[in-house]
Amino acid sequence: MSLQTLHPERVDETRVQAYSTFAPALINALSQRLARCQGVKELGEMETSLIRLVEETDVAAPHADAMREFAIELIVSTMRNVRRHPDTKSDLEEIDDRRTQGRSEIPETLEEQLQSGLEDSFPASDPPAVVSTAITGGSKHIVGTDEVLRRKKEARGRPSRRRAAAATTGDLR
Repeated sequence: MSLQTLHPERVDETRVQAYSTFAPALINALSQRLARCQGVKELGEMETSLIRLVEETDVAAPHADAMREFAIELIVSTMRNVRRHPDTKSDLEEIDDRRTQGRSEIPETLEEQLQSGLEDSFPASDPPAVVSTAITGGSKHIVGTDEVLRRKKEARGRPSRRRAAAATTGDLR
Protein backbone atom coordinates (compact mmCIF):
# COMPACT_ATOMS: atom_id res chain seq x y z
CA MET A 1 0.00 0.00 0.00
CA SER A 2 1.43 3.39 -0.99
CA LEU A 3 0.83 6.82 0.48
CA GLN A 4 -1.52 7.74 -2.38
CA THR A 5 -3.79 4.75 -1.72
CA LEU A 6 -3.84 5.28 2.05
CA HIS A 7 -7.20 6.32 3.49
CA PRO A 8 -7.03 9.96 4.75
CA GLU A 9 -8.05 8.98 8.26
CA ARG A 10 -5.13 6.56 8.52
CA VAL A 11 -2.38 8.98 7.41
CA ASP A 12 -1.52 10.34 10.88
CA GLU A 13 -1.65 6.89 12.46
CA THR A 14 0.64 5.47 9.74
CA ARG A 15 3.03 8.41 10.14
CA VAL A 16 3.35 7.73 13.88
CA GLN A 17 3.91 4.01 13.20
CA ALA A 18 6.59 4.86 10.62
CA TYR A 19 8.36 7.20 13.01
CA SER A 20 8.26 4.72 15.87
CA THR A 21 9.43 1.90 13.61
CA PHE A 22 12.22 3.64 11.71
CA ALA A 23 13.42 6.34 14.12
CA PRO A 24 15.45 3.96 16.32
CA ALA A 25 17.17 2.42 13.28
CA LEU A 26 17.88 5.86 11.83
CA ILE A 27 19.28 7.23 15.11
CA ASN A 28 21.44 4.11 15.44
CA ALA A 29 22.79 4.34 11.87
CA LEU A 30 23.53 8.05 12.15
CA SER A 31 25.19 7.60 15.52
CA GLN A 32 27.39 4.78 14.24
CA ARG A 33 28.46 6.88 11.28
CA LEU A 34 29.28 9.78 13.56
CA ALA A 35 31.23 7.50 15.91
CA ARG A 36 33.24 6.03 13.00
CA CYS A 37 34.07 9.48 11.64
CA GLN A 38 34.39 11.64 14.73
CA GLY A 39 34.87 9.37 17.71
CA VAL A 40 33.31 8.84 21.11
CA LYS A 41 33.67 12.44 22.27
CA GLU A 42 31.38 13.69 19.49
CA LEU A 43 28.97 10.89 20.32
CA GLY A 44 28.73 12.10 23.92
CA GLU A 45 28.07 15.65 22.78
CA MET A 46 25.37 14.43 20.40
CA GLU A 47 23.74 12.38 23.16
CA THR A 48 23.62 15.42 25.43
CA SER A 49 22.20 17.54 22.63
CA LEU A 50 19.47 15.00 21.77
CA ILE A 51 18.43 14.59 25.40
CA ARG A 52 18.22 18.37 25.79
CA LEU A 53 16.11 18.54 22.61
CA VAL A 54 13.68 15.92 23.95
CA GLU A 55 13.43 17.63 27.33
CA GLU A 56 12.82 21.07 25.83
CA THR A 57 10.32 20.03 23.15
CA ASP A 58 6.77 21.04 23.96
CA VAL A 59 4.53 18.02 23.45
CA ALA A 60 0.76 18.42 23.60
CA ALA A 61 -0.08 14.83 24.41
CA PRO A 62 -1.72 13.23 27.44
CA HIS A 63 1.40 11.21 28.32
CA ALA A 64 4.09 13.73 27.31
CA ASP A 65 6.35 13.00 30.29
CA ALA A 66 6.25 9.25 29.66
CA MET A 67 6.99 9.87 25.97
CA ARG A 68 10.02 11.97 26.93
CA GLU A 69 11.29 9.23 29.23
CA PHE A 70 10.94 6.62 26.49
CA ALA A 71 12.69 8.90 24.00
CA ILE A 72 15.59 9.53 26.40
CA GLU A 73 15.80 5.80 27.11
CA LEU A 74 16.04 5.20 23.35
CA ILE A 75 18.82 7.78 22.98
CA VAL A 76 20.86 6.46 25.92
CA SER A 77 20.58 2.79 24.92
CA THR A 78 21.40 3.59 21.28
CA MET A 79 24.50 5.57 22.26
CA ARG A 80 25.62 2.80 24.62
CA ASN A 81 25.33 0.24 21.81
CA VAL A 82 27.17 2.49 19.35
CA ARG A 83 30.02 3.05 21.85
CA ARG A 84 30.42 -0.74 22.17
CA HIS A 85 30.38 -1.28 18.40
CA PRO A 86 33.80 -2.41 17.06
CA ASP A 87 33.79 0.22 14.30
CA THR A 88 33.54 3.08 16.79
CA LYS A 89 36.60 5.28 16.54
CA SER A 90 38.49 5.80 19.78
CA ASP A 91 39.29 9.38 20.60
CA LEU A 92 42.90 10.45 20.54
CA GLU A 93 44.39 11.77 23.74
CA GLU A 94 44.61 15.49 23.94
CA ILE A 95 48.28 16.46 23.58
CA ASP A 96 47.93 19.08 26.31
CA ASP A 97 46.80 16.40 28.79
CA ARG A 98 49.93 14.33 28.10
CA ARG A 99 52.53 17.09 27.99
CA THR A 100 54.76 17.48 31.03
CA GLN A 101 54.58 20.93 32.58
CA GLY A 102 57.52 23.06 31.48
CA ARG A 103 58.39 20.86 28.51
CA SER A 104 59.72 22.84 25.60
CA GLU A 105 58.51 22.72 22.01
CA ILE A 106 61.86 23.90 20.62
CA PRO A 107 63.71 20.97 18.95
CA GLU A 108 67.17 22.18 20.08
CA THR A 109 66.01 22.36 23.70
CA LEU A 110 64.45 18.92 23.49
CA GLU A 111 67.72 17.50 22.06
CA GLU A 112 69.69 19.17 24.85
CA GLN A 113 67.34 17.72 27.48
CA LEU A 114 67.66 14.27 25.92
CA GLN A 115 71.48 14.43 25.94
CA SER A 116 71.47 15.61 29.55
CA GLY A 117 69.16 12.76 30.55
CA LEU A 118 71.32 10.20 28.77
CA GLU A 119 74.48 11.50 30.45
CA ASP A 120 72.82 11.48 33.88
CA SER A 121 71.75 7.86 33.45
CA PHE A 122 75.02 6.65 31.89
CA PRO A 123 75.91 3.75 34.21
CA ALA A 124 72.38 2.41 34.01
CA SER A 125 72.50 2.62 30.23
CA ASP A 126 75.50 0.28 29.94
CA PRO A 127 74.61 -3.10 28.53
CA PRO A 128 74.74 -5.97 31.01
CA ALA A 129 77.84 -8.16 31.00
CA VAL A 130 77.44 -11.52 29.32
CA VAL A 131 78.11 -14.28 31.81
CA SER A 132 77.97 -17.96 30.97
CA THR A 133 76.92 -20.38 33.67
CA ALA A 134 77.47 -23.50 31.60
CA ILE A 135 80.12 -25.97 32.73
CA THR A 136 81.77 -27.36 29.63
CA GLY A 137 83.44 -30.74 29.42
CA GLY A 138 82.97 -31.47 33.10
CA SER A 139 81.44 -34.45 34.75
CA LYS A 140 77.75 -34.96 35.13
CA HIS A 141 78.11 -34.62 38.89
CA ILE A 142 78.30 -31.04 40.06
CA VAL A 143 80.99 -30.62 42.69
CA GLY A 144 81.17 -27.69 45.08
CA THR A 145 84.24 -25.50 45.62
CA ASP A 146 85.16 -27.19 48.93
CA GLU A 147 85.25 -30.60 47.24
CA VAL A 148 87.42 -29.33 44.36
CA LEU A 149 89.92 -27.80 46.79
CA ARG A 150 90.04 -30.99 48.90
CA ARG A 151 90.75 -33.11 45.81
CA LYS A 152 93.55 -30.79 44.67
CA LYS A 153 95.13 -30.89 48.13
CA GLU A 154 95.02 -34.68 48.17
CA ALA A 155 96.52 -34.84 44.69
CA ARG A 156 99.49 -32.69 45.76
CA GLY A 157 100.06 -34.60 48.96
CA ARG A 158 100.27 -38.17 47.61
CA PRO A 159 101.13 -39.80 44.32
CA SER A 160 98.43 -40.97 41.99
CA ARG A 161 97.00 -44.48 42.47
CA ARG A 162 98.59 -45.69 39.27
CA ARG A 163 102.05 -44.55 40.38
CA ALA A 164 101.57 -46.00 43.84
CA ALA A 165 100.55 -49.36 42.36
CA ALA A 166 103.50 -49.32 39.99
CA ALA A 167 105.94 -48.53 42.80
CA THR A 168 104.64 -51.47 44.82
CA THR A 169 105.05 -53.96 41.97
CA GLY A 170 108.35 -52.46 40.82
CA ASP A 171 106.96 -51.68 37.38
CA LEU A 172 108.04 -48.06 37.05
CA ARG A 173 108.46 -46.99 33.50
